[in-house]
Amino acid sequence: MRLFLFAIGIVIYSNILFAQDTTFSQYPTELNKPRLYTTIALETSFYIAGNAYLQYVWYKDHQRVPFHFYNDNAGYLQMDKFGHVYGAYIESYIGYKSLRNAGVSKKKALLFGAPLGLILQTPIEIFDGLYEGWGFSWGDMIANASGSLIVVGNELLFDQQLIKYKFSFWDSPYRTQSNGYLGNTALEGIFYDYNGHSYWFSTPIRALVSTDKIPHWLCFSVGYSANGMFGEFKNMTSYRGVSIPETVRYRQYLLSLDIDWTKIPTNSKLMRKVLNTLVFIKLPFPTLEMSNSGRLKGYWLYY
Repeated sequence: MRLFLFAIGIVIYSNILFAQDTTFSQYPTELNKPRLYTTIALETSFYIAGNAYLQYVWYKDHQRVPFHFYNDNAGYLQMDKFGHVYGAYIESYIGYKSLRNAGVSKKKALLFGAPLGLILQTPIEIFDGLYEGWGFSWGDMIANASGSLIVVGNELLFDQQLIKYKFSFWDSPYRTQSNGYLGNTALEGIFYDYNGHSYWFSTPIRALVSTDKIPHWLCFSVGYSANGMFGEFKNMTSYRGVSIPETVRYRQYLLSLDIDWTKIPTNSKLMRKVLNTLVFIKLPFPTLEMSNSGRLKGYWLYY
């Protein structure tokens, strides 16, 4: 459900809010009121529609209970928390950039746009606290706030979104061994299989090394993932009457290369829209993995 909402946000972002043909380091010097009003209307509609979906669709068949808490900080080896950071980061990035592209000052855009991720995610946590099967999670709230803080921190420290937070996915073999618990198809796996998720911090190499020989768009990436998970806190042994193979849950720490799509020059407005849309996605590249057991493994391409 959250990824569905994020996808809607990306479509709005790529086709409306950032439709103008400028680079991400250039903003209008004068306030564009029609663009600003459009931005406010779209983001308000997005907020209202998201809350309506939660109340009337997502929780429709679940029992309402007194407000309660749920500590899931250890769940899925924290992959869920990295996902919360990612969702809030996307929404805050969109909120900040859309206001800047409407000619709003940096200070006001940080104040009113950058917290958008936390604002949009907080009702989800409140609803979770009111329905059976979930609960209000302080860990989720901290992760949501962290996603917004990445946007704010980049602007305050570097005066640009220098370090980008990205996502990659591969259809893990665990999904096919789970008898549907992790999804029946690769598409469902994006929603249910944390084993296939990886989250990355990506920054241009030229921000780290002073040289003119490396392209502006080539990046160095540090990532995190986890594997061997057939359950939130511990692995189940069977699902729907079918045995699940015994596995060991482990963390993966990743080093790789990447591309900053916003730094690739183009004179095509259509290509600029396409590249701007890809800003949240990590491109497959050769990768070095270290697991928490100390094992090193290399990949020619890591998704």
